Amino acid sequence: MLQTYTLFHVALSLVGIAAGFVVIYGLLKNQRLDRWTALFLVTTVATSVTGFGFPFTGLLPSHIFGVISLALLAVTIAARYRFQMVGPWRLAYVITAVMAQYLDVFVLVVQAFLKVPALHKLAPHQTEPPFAIAQGILLVSFIVLGVLAAKRFQPA
Repeated sequence: MLQTYTLFHVALSLVGIAAGFVVIYGLLKNQRLDRWTALFLVTTVATSVTGFGFPFTGLLPSHIFGVISLALLAVTIAARYRFQMVGPWRLAYVITAVMAQYLDVFVLVVQAFLKVPALHKLAPHQTEPPFAIAQGILLVSFIVLGVLAAKRFQPA
């Protein structure tokens, strides 16, 4: 049962990440891509929610990431659907959507270093330079994407 649940959680996560990159591409091209946005938001919220369904005995970093992600997604959803991205809500939408995507990709990199043997060998404790370099590149990339998206995603 846990294996099936894990597979479902991972599938949601990968669909959300893929859709999130399409949404960011749309932001960079000043396009709303409404269906992709809905897919990104639904699967990313579901990924965070299902993350709390795994057995645990105490508060873990994954729980903290889940709470932060859900808070970001709440703002993203409100900015997009409740406030229609009018005024400052447009920037709030872009920033929180990109941040939510970053968190999911951050976790993907963490999981890759845990589960992919070649990567795990490079950074078995995730304190080694290859892990830090990978996460640093990821962070800088998302900062650049976020700034560009904020500049390019403008009202028609």
